[in-house]
Amino acid sequence: MLDRVIRGVGGLFVVLSLALGYWVNQGFYLFTAFVGLNLLQSAFTNWCPMMYFLRKAGVSN
Repeated sequence: MLDRVIRGVGGLFVVLSLALGYWVNQGFYLFTAFVGLNLLQSAFTNWCPMMYFLRKAGVSN
């Protein structure tokens, strides 16, 4: 369950930051890069910073 929520949140952040970068300010593309780098590092370390927040919110494995 936690993995599915993490992928969903990551996808939402990417789409939202791309839309904000297009319509509001191109600086939001930096957030897209940040999310992408976090997803990449989580593929190698099996840990994502979002896991901390989701566990605090009550999402379990």
